[in-house]
Amino acid sequence: MPVLQSSYTETVAKGYAGMVANGEDSNRITRTVEDAAGIGFGVPVYRGTGDHGCTATVGTLASFLGWTIATTALAPSSDADEYQQYDNVAIMTGGAIYVEVVGAVADGAALTVGTGAGAADGVGSTAADATHIATGWVADETVTDGLCRIVKR
Repeated sequence: MPVLQSSYTETVAKGYAGMVANGEDSNRITRTVEDAAGIGFGVPVYRGTGDHGCTATVGTLASFLGWTIATTALAPSSDADEYQQYDNVAIMTGGAIYVEVVGAVADGAALTVGTGAGAADGVGSTAADATHIATGWVADETVTDGLCRIVKR
């Protein structure tokens, strides 16, 4: 039998966007993807226009639902790293999950989602204001531009 893998990294990845970080208590809901382009894993989602719908289009604090949970149970014909339109998407509304952050984020920092297209307009610790929506989630580790475990307890 041929060797399929003969070398391994010495540093194991800590996780990936949308991965549930640990086994602590969490709350999860399901919604239906409204976006024609689909919704990636570990991204903020908002209440959609239809009943039981959700969208990745940045909304308001009142319409913020939570973060998409990664899954391996997608249809074989779909992209492996995102939910397609009309898929049921698992959303974490409380607990611990990994997401990609922009800029320097300190352990315990409150997280916001930016509404524009600037460098600080992803998920980060920019102060909540007219263009940054407070999420109620905090960073659970110190990270700069990358994967971060976040929590809402």
